[in-house]
Amino acid sequence: MKLSEQSIVVIGSGFGGLSVACYLADAGADVRVVEKNDGLGGRASRLEADGFRFDMGPSWYLMPDVFERFFADFGREVEEYYTTEQLDPHYRIFFKDGDDVDISPDLEETKETFEAYEPGAGDALEEYLEKSELNYEVGMEHFVYEDRPRFRDWADWDVMKNARGLSLVGSMQDHVENYFDHPKLQQVMQYTLVFLGGAPNNTPALYNLMSHVDFNLGVHYPEGGLGGVVDGITELGEELGVTYHTDQPVSAIEGRAGGFKVEARDTFLPDLVVSDADYAHTELDLLPPEKRGYSESYWDSRTYAPSAFLLYLGVEGDLDELAHHTLVLPTDWETHFAEIFDDPEWPADPAYYLCVPSKTDDSVAPEGHSNLFALVPVAPGLDDRPVIRESYRNLVLDDIAENTGVDLRERIVFEETFTIDDFADRYNSRKGTALGLAHTLEQTAVFRPPHRSKEVPGLYFTGSYTTPGIGVPMCLISGQLTAEAVATDYPDQ
Repeated sequence: MKLSEQSIVVIGSGFGGLSVACYLADAGADVRVVEKNDGLGGRASRLEADGFRFDMGPSWYLMPDVFERFFADFGREVEEYYTTEQLDPHYRIFFKDGDDVDISPDLEETKETFEAYEPGAGDALEEYLEKSELNYEVGMEHFVYEDRPRFRDWADWDVMKNARGLSLVGSMQDHVENYFDHPKLQQVMQYTLVFLGGAPNNTPALYNLMSHVDFNLGVHYPEGGLGGVVDGITELGEELGVTYHTDQPVSAIEGRAGGFKVEARDTFLPDLVVSDADYAHTELDLLPPEKRGYSESYWDSRTYAPSAFLLYLGVEGDLDELAHHTLVLPTDWETHFAEIFDDPEWPADPAYYLCVPSKTDDSVAPEGHSNLFALVPVAPGLDDRPVIRESYRNLVLDDIAENTGVDLRERIVFEETFTIDDFADRYNSRKGTALGLAHTLEQTAVFRPPHRSKEVPGLYFTGSYTTPGIGVPMCLISGQLTAEAVATDYPDQ
């Protein structure tokens, strides 16, 4: 049967699910997206209360070229759905020894900043970014946009030819140390690993390509936040014929003659199924044991990306000390990474991120108020009983006041906490991870779970557990790769 004759249910409406739905509908399939929660976007959902609007999950708009390419695949342009604004500064960093620095969109200015910390670091940055740009251009075209799910897919001349010169060996820590000695500069070059769910010592050096994303492509803000991007892709899907069903938590995926039965609040009877839900949840909770591609012990043995302790705060007045994106970093952050990956516990001296979208967007907060959320990466699976949450909330507020000069306590008019158990409950997230599988050396490329189910023909997967991995742009691409797998199996001829 041809793809254009298929009915397909996509479970979950994260960026992977929204993306695959667009590609499949554009190929002629009858596509329905079935979402557990009351709004679309998965982890990129929104919280609206008392005149404040928060992006609950991702808030950095990086790799604008990926979004441009996505919309171009359908003959559209990004600007038809939302506008973007480059941020200046890209972000501000407060080091906990009293030092602070702004990272500017002007590369020459940034080189001067690096030079002030370490003689020769300005030129080293330029050299580093040249390597990063090469890794990005070659890596994206030949290793990200092209799925290689089997080891033999890597054993060909095209792969070897394009891999020459890439940073395929070693960790990010080793790679960065080749260019910069000053620990603060190393931190600046490595902070993006948080978006990949890794640590400097366990993330492949290839991911230095993220510095090209950061310094060369820039940090942008989309109109309406990341929720505005969700709206734009949803609108595109509707134009292509996708139907969306919210408040439909799926409880089972069952086979039937000629297709599947997907049990939710309603029952759906598609020919094919794509799951953008948590991969482990799909296999362990929605499929019978004999249909699982991986055992529970497999999922227990994986390294998961961090969860997060999130404070959504509506605050009286302005927050002049903070930028739209602000990072607060201890001068030695190895202990925080160890408390995530090695000996899990609540970080005593955390590295964290503050987002103040009201610096750029007046619509996210009432007049005279600011919208702020704080995000602390923490180990998945920690105990987060109310007494622990309250204690950690106080620690974070104290730390913000001490290291940025912003005392929020008497100014908070709206507050909500979201952390480990909430990720598990709202998104069926394994161990409450905020992102999925970490990009460790053993969980990259062919070592990630495949887009095709290993046991169930006609069942596919997309999203951050699959290739190319974690992050909004990667999930968009994952949707494309999954759709290509479906189209390969059901070609229109």
